[in-house]
Amino acid sequence: MEALPRLAGELLRQRIRAFPITVLTGARQTGKSTLVRAGLADDERLYVTLDTLGVRDEARRAPADLVRRAPRMTLDEVQRAPDLLLAVKAAADEERRAGRFVLTGSANLLLMRQVSETLAGRAQYLTLWPMTRREQRGEGTAGCWDEFFEHPAGAWAECVRGRPAAREAWQALARRGGYPTPAVELATDEERGWWFDGYTRTYLERDLQELSSIEHLADFRRLMRAACLRLGNLLNQADLARDVSLAPSTCQRYLNLLEVSYQFVPLPAYSVNRTKRLVKSPKVYWSDPGMAMFLAGEAEPRGAHLENIVLLDLLAWRDTRIGRPEILYWRTTKGAEVDFVVEWNGRLLPIEVKASREVGHADARHLKLFLSEYPTEALGGVVLYDGDEVFWLAERVLAAPWWRVL
Repeated sequence: MEALPRLAGELLRQRIRAFPITVLTGARQTGKSTLVRAGLADDERLYVTLDTLGVRDEARRAPADLVRRAPRMTLDEVQRAPDLLLAVKAAADEERRAGRFVLTGSANLLLMRQVSETLAGRAQYLTLWPMTRREQRGEGTAGCWDEFFEHPAGAWAECVRGRPAAREAWQALARRGGYPTPAVELATDEERGWWFDGYTRTYLERDLQELSSIEHLADFRRLMRAACLRLGNLLNQADLARDVSLAPSTCQRYLNLLEVSYQFVPLPAYSVNRTKRLVKSPKVYWSDPGMAMFLAGEAEPRGAHLENIVLLDLLAWRDTRIGRPEILYWRTTKGAEVDFVVEWNGRLLPIEVKASREVGHADARHLKLFLSEYPTEALGGVVLYDGDEVFWLAERVLAAPWWRVL
C-alpha cells in the first residue's frame, strides 16, 4: 500500500537540505525505512541497510570504504555498527555539503554508551514516534497543540470546533496502537496480537542483545509486563525491582535499555516550585499503547491508555517544532495532579485527560490550582474527555473531546 504522509516528513527534507548529516531515530517498525525511502524518492542517493549481513560485516571491517560508495547515502539501522559513525564523521568533514548522509537507528544514539561520537555540529536529530491518529487517517499531522499557544484562551473553543474531526472509540485506537502495520494494515485484534508477539520476540532475542547482553530474558520480559501494568503511575524503582525479583541496579539497567530502544517513556515532572511541594519522580508510559496492552496481558484498555495516546501525540508534535517544547506532568505531595504540562516559549499549557463521556466542575479543580500557581505563564487549561461537546468547564478551563483535538 502507498506510504501515508508522516508529520516528520517535511522536516526531514528541510534538515537534509541544510545539514551534512541527518539522523532519524525511533523504535523499530515505526516507519523510518519507509519514510527515508518513499519520502526521499526524488533525492538521488544510495540506500544501504545494516540489516543485511554483508553490509554489516563491511561496516565493521572497512567502514571508510562503505561510506564512500556514493556521494549521497542513506545508512539504515546504524546502531548495529556504532563505530561506523566515526567513518561517517570523517567523510562528512572531508567533503562538507548538505545532504551527504541520512542515518536511521532503532536506538537513541545520544543515549547509547558505546557510541562515543555524537557528530556534534554536523548532524541534526529527528525522532519518529508511532503514528498519530491523524497520520493513520492520512492527514500527516498531530493534535492542534499549536493553536493553544498561538491564540488567546478565549479563542480556543472556536479553534477546536472548527477543526475537521471524526469521532471514534479511543479503546479501538489504544488496541491497534501506532505502529504502521497493526495500526493501518491489520484488521483484527487477533492479527495484531500475533504481530505484537513477533515484535516482542525480535526485540528481546535480537535487537536488545545488540545493545547489551541480557542473561535472563524472562526477567527482562517480566519487568516489561510490570512496567506496562503501572502505566500512568509514578515510577518507584525500588518497588518495581522488588515485585519482579530483580536487584535495584539490574532494574535500573533494564529500564535504561528500554528507554534507549524507545520502548519505555518516562515522563518527567514539572519541577519549578512556587508555593507547593512537588513530586519529582517520573511517570511510567510506553511508546505504543497497543504494545503496552499486549505486554501487560490486558484485554481491555484503561484510562491510562488514553493518557498514553495523548502523550504520544504530544511527543510526535514536540519533535517537529522549533524550540522543542517540554512535555511534563505536575503533582504536589498532597495529591493534586495535572496529567500533562506543555512548556514552550515561556508559556505553559496544562492538560487533564478523562476517559469518561461526561465531565463536571470537579474535573477542573487541579487545573484551576495549577493556573493559580502560574497565573502569568499559563493562559488556560484543557480537559480532554470522551464526549461530544466543546464548552468552558470553569474560568480559563476548556473541556474538549479528545477526538477533536487529536
